Amino acid sequence: MKALLSVLLFSALTVPAADLPPFTVGKSTISFTTLPEQAQPDEVKWRLHSQENPEAFALAKEKFQLIVPATYQHADKWGVFIWISPGDTPSLPAEWEPALAARKLLCVGAFKSGNPRSIFDRVRLAVAANVGMREHFNVDARRVYVSGFSGGGRVASMVGVAYADMFSGTVPFMGVNFYEDVPAGDGKTKFGLNYIPDDEVLAIAKKFCRYALVTGEKDFNRGNTKAVFENGFQKEGFANVTYLEAPGVGHGLPPVKWLEQALTFLDTGKGVKPAETK
Repeated sequence: MKALLSVLLFSALTVPAADLPPFTVGKSTISFTTLPEQAQPDEVKWRLHSQENPEAFALAKEKFQLIVPATYQHADKWGVFIWISPGDTPSLPAEWEPALAARKLLCVGAFKSGNPRSIFDRVRLAVAANVGMREHFNVDARRVYVSGFSGGGRVASMVGVAYADMFSGTVPFMGVNFYEDVPAGDGKTKFGLNYIPDDEVLAIAKKFCRYALVTGEKDFNRGNTKAVFENGFQKEGFANVTYLEAPGVGHGLPPVKWLEQALTFLDTGKGVKPAETK
């Protein structure tokens, strides 16, 4: 499995426009038929260092919502924004759609990938979307991002590290997991580890990938997000991570400007510094 790393590190599939499947501009529902090797049970178990075995998974029966902006052209490379929802539908705020289009990002998210679903399935759906989009569109492989809200943000934060050779950037909103126990600011609470990434993949995450952790001033997960930023990502030496806190926002998706700031950081490694976000 480790042999995959040298092949997949932000790699692109070269697919002639004439060979690409037809697509619908706007919102549509699609399926991906073949479960990629990176989402097979043994691979997922290895990526997360899980003691449990993933259950059977039929990708062809899963549905995804795809958003293709009217400005998409096969001749141009576009990034991909993969969304993990905490509920059954992958819908995004309407004001987010033009912001993603302006940054040349296709959007895809699985249905029925919410918090009640197996963590293994949620991971595999995001990974399958990654590979499937590269096969269907002219994808800029250095701009394949994974994101999510609340429980979906927690899964995205795991995928963005455990599959760092496939996702160049991660934006968890109002929920972040980490691979080590993280002490909170009060010196008493600890946020427990949720997975253990492979050392080789982790090295890629620390050096090459970008992480924008977004929370709200009134979000009940704020303490968790800030602790993971300071005592997790920063302490463990991740080269490219930022913390964004939206004033007055509780446990809900923030206004679009916070998405735009996060994407600026993922695209450029630059943007609003943590001290400037309040």
